[in-house]
Amino acid sequence: RLIRSLLGYDRVMIYQFAHDGAGQVVSEDRREDLESFLHQWFPASDIPQQARTLYVRNIVRVIGDANGERCPLVPEETPLDDPLDLSFAHLRSVSPIHLEYLRNMGVAASMSISVIVDGQLWGLVACHHYSPRVLPMAERVAAEMFGAFFALHLQALKQKRTLDVATTARRALDRVMRLASQDEDIGALLRANLSDFAKLMPCDGIGLWLGGQWSAEGSVPPAADIPGLANFIGATASGKVWASHELSREWPRAEAFCAEASGVLALPLSQLPRDYLFFFRKEIVHTLDWAGRPEKVYETGPFGDRLTPRKSFAIWKETVSGTASPWTEADREIAEAARSTLVEIVLRHNELMADERGKADTRQRLLNEELNHRVKNILAVIKSLVEHSLQDGRSTQDYVDSLRGRVQALAIAHDQVVRGAGGGALGDLLRAELSPYGGAEQQVTQAGPPVWLDARAFSVMALVLHELSTNAAKYGALSRPGGRLAVKWAMAANGDCEVEWRETGGPEVAKTGRRGFGMVLIERSVPYDLGGSSRMEFAPGGLVAHVCLPARHVSVAPAGEGADGGAAQPADAPARTLAELGVLLVEDQMLIAMDVETMFSDAGIGNVVTAPSAAEALRRLQ
Repeated sequence: RLIRSLLGYDRVMIYQFAHDGAGQVVSEDRREDLESFLHQWFPASDIPQQARTLYVRNIVRVIGDANGERCPLVPEETPLDDPLDLSFAHLRSVSPIHLEYLRNMGVAASMSISVIVDGQLWGLVACHHYSPRVLPMAERVAAEMFGAFFALHLQALKQKRTLDVATTARRALDRVMRLASQDEDIGALLRANLSDFAKLMPCDGIGLWLGGQWSAEGSVPPAADIPGLANFIGATASGKVWASHELSREWPRAEAFCAEASGVLALPLSQLPRDYLFFFRKEIVHTLDWAGRPEKVYETGPFGDRLTPRKSFAIWKETVSGTASPWTEADREIAEAARSTLVEIVLRHNELMADERGKADTRQRLLNEELNHRVKNILAVIKSLVEHSLQDGRSTQDYVDSLRGRVQALAIAHDQVVRGAGGGALGDLLRAELSPYGGAEQQVTQAGPPVWLDARAFSVMALVLHELSTNAAKYGALSRPGGRLAVKWAMAANGDCEVEWRETGGPEVAKTGRRGFGMVLIERSVPYDLGGSSRMEFAPGGLVAHVCLPARHVSVAPAGEGADGGAAQPADAPARTLAELGVLLVEDQMLIAMDVETMFSDAGIGNVVTAPSAAEALRRLQ
């Protein structure tokens, strides 16, 4: 508006060059009766390369009359051998093709001011007039000064924009870094923050290919094409940031979706090229509209009708088919910064996973040793159960019933170690571990609030209580009739649960120098796995053990539940009738199947069908 008001031209445009030489009208002020060229694209061929070179050397170019006669300059002296260089002459004539171009648009006079940024031709301030117009020297000099000022200001704005984009990108990446330190699932974190990553640079769509799963927002290729695209980029990019604004030319399969995604910038998320964060850009011709009047008719000159705005636009559309806006150097720098940040997040996550795997391996070795130890204990306990039951002097049926119940209780106690994935009540666990030992009901007292253990604490305490129970039955208070065992637990002020195991009336305790695996398990498993404490005192009257479970692993059971953590059943709850039920039992061990059939029979279930395999069970169901 300033240029037009000062110089009086009918139309003034800011014409910006693209990376391939094509140009676009990005700003315009015009006479009201003229059609608009705003946002119009023109192919690189409309302004030849030699003309661009002159624009850099000569800032101001003036055409006073597109229909005027061109006058050659003839030296007064003997003609020179070399042509006269008129590069810096404001009023030198231009190519007849360019004059024909102006006449085809109805333009009689024009002037251009070159915009030079960082030594390169960024664009032009193009002025059109629809009648002859010659610009005086003073105004041409003023226009040249304005062009230099405009270029300087534009360069400052570009630098500020680059800095702002980089700052915004860094804030977004810092936010993801903060979230990553608190999130164990890196894939879910990245998928939840795709919209934040889309703000890093101009794009029409964004997608995450991680662990063979595809998540995307905006305009992206079909999901079926993503594995092939990832494999292609992995073989091409060698683990580096890779970008193309003409994907279909690099990868022909992309022609099928070039309208949705003609440009791609890929960030590898791992050292091995398999996981990527993708930025996509649409085909550029699908983002533009013709700004002029559709009914406008342009004249055709002797050089043909291609050099008119509408024909130029058609040529440009054909030239850039399958092409997106190119990725700038700033885009690539931001992508590299994002890649470094994301790879750091992934590596940190992998280190944490490796550390966790190491702890899991340690726990697995501990459990394997415990398994071997417990198998021996189980055999010893069963042997003791058999022998003590024989000494009771009861009938054979009483002996069978007593032995079956005790072995079953022992099996339940061991099964809880495996099946306690959701945790359980401390009171239930204690009773389950003590139930296999005869007479324990009269010898054991337990007292404490309804405490619920999480899965990890439940598993660890099952091992500890089993070891204490086994030792008490074999060597401690439960090994003789007069022995007593008191187990108490209470919640501390800080939320920890303190458990005391106290044996009295058993054989005299004598601490030996030998430390078996069971002793090590009792002392180390709670501190190692739960971060709590475990201490044992070998008092003359019996063993005393103190265990402290951290607050994060325990909680008080909900109101309405008993001290054992189990929900109370209504007194008048009707007993379930099992006689009418049919049972399909799938078990590959015949002896176990026979035992279970007997259990069902004792429970009143007579219709039991046994299958040795899943396939046989399905056949019988059919």
